[in-house]
Amino acid sequence: MITMVEKNTILIKYYREGKSKSEISRNLKVSRKTVRKYINEQERLHGYPVTSLELEQGVHTRPRYKVNKRTRRKLTEEMTEIIQDCLKKNEQKATSGRHKQMMKKIDIHEYLQSKGHQIGYTTVCNYIRLLEQKSKEAYIKQLYRAGQVCEFDWGEVKLNIKGIIHKVNMAVFTSAFSNHRFAKLFMRQDTLAFQQSHIDYFSSTGGIHKEMVYDNMRVAVARFVGTSEERATEGLLEISNYYKFGFRFCNIRKGNEKGHVERSVEYIRRKAFSIKDEFECLEQANEYLSKKCSELNEKGQKLKSGKTAKEMYEEEKRYLYKTKVPYKCFKEEYAKVDKYATIILYGKRYSVPDHMVSKMVMLKVFVERIDIYYNSEKLCSHPRSYRRHSWTIKIEHYLRTLTRKPGALKGSLAFSQLDEDVKKIYHKYFTDQTRSFIELLQYCKDKHLGLNEIKGSVAQLQKLTTSINKDTILAMIDRSKEKDEVNHSQSTDQKEDEIERYAKASLQYTSSLMN
Repeated sequence: MITMVEKNTILIKYYREGKSKSEISRNLKVSRKTVRKYINEQERLHGYPVTSLELEQGVHTRPRYKVNKRTRRKLTEEMTEIIQDCLKKNEQKATSGRHKQMMKKIDIHEYLQSKGHQIGYTTVCNYIRLLEQKSKEAYIKQLYRAGQVCEFDWGEVKLNIKGIIHKVNMAVFTSAFSNHRFAKLFMRQDTLAFQQSHIDYFSSTGGIHKEMVYDNMRVAVARFVGTSEERATEGLLEISNYYKFGFRFCNIRKGNEKGHVERSVEYIRRKAFSIKDEFECLEQANEYLSKKCSELNEKGQKLKSGKTAKEMYEEEKRYLYKTKVPYKCFKEEYAKVDKYATIILYGKRYSVPDHMVSKMVMLKVFVERIDIYYNSEKLCSHPRSYRRHSWTIKIEHYLRTLTRKPGALKGSLAFSQLDEDVKKIYHKYFTDQTRSFIELLQYCKDKHLGLNEIKGSVAQLQKLTTSINKDTILAMIDRSKEKDEVNHSQSTDQKEDEIERYAKASLQYTSSLMN
């Protein structure tokens, strides 16, 4: 297309330099037809009475080509009918839920070529774009009342946990009124994690909004009825019935309908994990995330007149529904104890007391732990593992067997998972006294004492003597217990004396009133 500068050059060479149209065409390498067009236009404007608008349009506008009367040379009427037919079939597939089987532009182009039509891909795209031209969607600004709406969404975060990169799921809640944010990390995006995230959010904030908003996530939507109605999952119905909140789902591919939490996922992920993304465990990562959310909630908001999300949420709390007891969500499973005194759950192994071999046990599977029962009696509890083919072992479950087989201790998986400080105590003082070490662990188990009692007693003995063995450790543990009992009895006596003094004072006051 000719530019404004070239147009001016043509006019100057013709009117001021007196050159012919053919010479101008040769020098500027422009078609004589184009040169003649702009010269005739100028003569028309200056030779006839014209309005100021026509003069302004003729002189000051950029040169343009008239393209509206051009006919399509390649795209025939037969091709346009085929393209329109393909688009109609796409609409039918969309309404019947077959979105993934719709033809794309490249598929329509290849289909035309298979019919023997020679047509370019760009031409096909331009024609389809012309048919699909629609007015842009308008959005309606919403006003939210306090305690009315809270939005939920999942986000993915990649974290380095103990040197291994994990894809971790982040559950995010955002209040539509105050923009108050809450987030928690889970290893899986399943129903238990979905329910537990709600329990933790309601427990942390101290109230429940009237309505929760979700997109069409699989943990919330069980199935679609037609093209517009969604059926909620049992997990969502269960948690909503207990906490007394309503819910609604966004339209398909309409994330703007829960825009608060859509932005919160990206905002929290960037602010929390753009600098620090290495942690020793998921619990440490959740503690860090909780602190970051608190910091973000304490920042002033420009659109809220400088008020922080925390301040606005305090105002919102009086409109929230409250429950006293948090809900407990778990799945019941059953497993048989194998010869290693372990049960297998989802490909992971967990230890149970060794006298339970070959017996059936019941499991309560929570998102963060597993409780194991036999005949309604709780045997033990383990933190839930998400590592493939992992073994979670507690050494106290094998003390009965190790008493008979002490030589098996050192090379056992149970010993490898023992507390590092306790393992150091074994290597330093009990290498040749394995049976004594097992008896020490058995004593702690029988007395319901933790391994910290052993570590604390050894630390005290190291200050007093170099002779450390099972007997000296047990003596130090008993001595510490006696001190604790004496301190407890003294504090109890003091409390009883205070109660007695208060009772006497009350009695004297009542007698004086009677007199």
